[in-house]
Amino acid sequence: MLINYLLIVLYVVAIGCSLYIIHRHKAYFHERFRKGTVSIFMLAMLFFLAAYTFKMVIVLLIWASVVFGYGSPELAEWLLYGWTLAQVGTTAGLIALAWLTFTGKYDQFMALRRLDRTIEEEGKDNDQK
Repeated sequence: MLINYLLIVLYVVAIGCSLYIIHRHKAYFHERFRKGTVSIFMLAMLFFLAAYTFKMVIVLLIWASVVFGYGSPELAEWLLYGWTLAQVGTTAGLIALAWLTFTGKYDQFMALRRLDRTIEEEGKDNDQK
């Protein structure tokens, strides 16, 4: 059926768009990680988009296995596990974005260098014991 192929094309376009958005924000994240602080809202957006992209790849594989007839019970089981994992990721990302939107705290930043130093100091303390 034509609709099956249309859905596959739409899934590929969705994957392409989300990968494009992630790629275009790569410079921002590279700079922010290098400086040691990153916007929590942007981090939540990155997490959501990564989970969404994974979810779209899974649904593309599910639909392609049906349309092109290479499905099997084992593949269906693995794709179901992948779909569940992707759904957990997208839901967690949406909850984080919704919470930040609800509280209006778009400009919160996480200091990564301080977290890194704290972890290193805890590791040194454990080594000395």
